[in-house]
Amino acid sequence: MRRFCVLKPMHTTNTTPPLLQRRAAAAALVLAPALWLCAPAQTRPALRATPMQTEGPFYPTVLPKDADFDLLKNGDQNYPKGQAAWLEGIVSDLNGKPISGAQVEIWQCDHDGHYHHPGDGGKADQRFQGFGRAVAGSDGRYRFRTMRPVPYSGRTPHIHVKVKLGQRELLTTQLYVAGDAGNARDFLWRSMSDADRAALAVPFTTGNDGIRANFPIVLAV
Repeated sequence: MRRFCVLKPMHTTNTTPPLLQRRAAAAALVLAPALWLCAPAQTRPALRATPMQTEGPFYPTVLPKDADFDLLKNGDQNYPKGQAAWLEGIVSDLNGKPISGAQVEIWQCDHDGHYHHPGDGGKADQRFQGFGRAVAGSDGRYRFRTMRPVPYSGRTPHIHVKVKLGQRELLTTQLYVAGDAGNARDFLWRSMSDADRAALAVPFTTGNDGIRANFPIVLAV
């Protein structure tokens, strides 16, 4: 005669009501695939690359002897015109990682609308450096001392920007003054999408140390 054993359920200390247990289990089944899908997002681009724009005709043919971060001081000469401003930002990749050692160049016209370029008739004020370079630090930060850009015939206020890393040229673009009345009349501005305009237009705001603008640069490297 065979004997059958009856297995008794083990006692647990879980006092959660059965209905809540079933709901928790169901939620876990729904959440698990979502977590799996989200995990690879850490490796996907989180930022949008800074849009490219034309270099324009006035990139210096010969770089000035003084080509540092301070465009308001050319050698021993100080530039007295315009509204002095700090231009700064962080150079990063699409994932927000700072790009240390990136070389940022800017160039712009003087307060009277002239570039240091033979194509502009040599009319630029020699006290204005007009071109500068800054190297991004370990945190990706760069900084320039310059003036709030001004308009000239056919163009709204803008500053030209170029970024290099070693021998590679990574970006050429232009930054604009957010909210400037001349933007809507500028042919390059009108050719951009709303997203590109938002990326390239920055406010020049007044703070404790004068006018300041923050221009983040995102590179697809």
